[in-house]
Amino acid sequence: MTMPRTRSFVQVDVFCTGPYSGNPVAVVLDGTDLTDEEMQRLARWTNLSETTFVLPPTAPAADYRLRIFTPRGELPFAGHPTLGSARAWLDGGGTPRDADRIVQECGAGLVTVRRDEDTLSFAAPPRVREGALDNEYLHRITAAFGIARDRVVAHQWVDNGPGWAVLQLPTAEEVLALEPDLSLIPDAMVGAIGAHPDGHPYRFEMRTFAPAVDVPEDPACGSMNAAVGQWLTSTGAAPSSYRVSQGARLGRAASIEITADPDGTVWVRGAATIRIRGTITL
Repeated sequence: MTMPRTRSFVQVDVFCTGPYSGNPVAVVLDGTDLTDEEMQRLARWTNLSETTFVLPPTAPAADYRLRIFTPRGELPFAGHPTLGSARAWLDGGGTPRDADRIVQECGAGLVTVRRDEDTLSFAAPPRVREGALDNEYLHRITAAFGIARDRVVAHQWVDNGPGWAVLQLPTAEEVLALEPDLSLIPDAMVGAIGAHPDGHPYRFEMRTFAPAVDVPEDPACGSMNAAVGQWLTSTGAAPSSYRVSQGARLGRAASIEITADPDGTVWVRGAATIRIRGTITL
């Protein structure tokens, strides 16, 4: 067990459109010498969708290494913790090798983060699983969502580490109306996306449910939006640049911007604002 000491600690509001409107992430800016068990215990205690720990890098090209924990376990990658931890690292005096980009090392490898004025964006990592869902899993999800199979426009594995799958529904209204019974899919990491009508400021509405890691619904999910962005832009189902709204059913107002470069790289952009700054004894 580590001898407790004072460490820098911040809480960052990610993908926010105003104060306390996004998804918070807790960041311990010096996770050196903490055990896996100590990191997991804090993540259970904060009870946020993710708690992260910044460590010295082991890869020569990285600026820092990040470990990401949910209340139940560790993830190789997650989106809003990537942006929130980058903001915390910069605020804590971190200096990247390249002035315009930060390189994060995590379980999924190296992830590039760009600084764009007041926002940050990360390059979506490669998907480790893609393709249509099998009929049995699709049936379990539609049953949990309480919808008929014919309301599913498309479905896909969009797994870049956490295990995500997604269902595309005809409209944002149908996504917002979902009242899922997550007891029917306790091991799932699944989302639903649907289009807003023409003229709406956002192209899509997203909701993400993660009962597998004890997060019933995530207010704003960068990793899901990253992989869904890769899927939709590569198939022509979405333009190369669009915005997603998320969190309305949880009283949030998150804004996530997706941009696909000509070479296929997908960037996930959003605000990341520090709301709490202090110390923690670990």
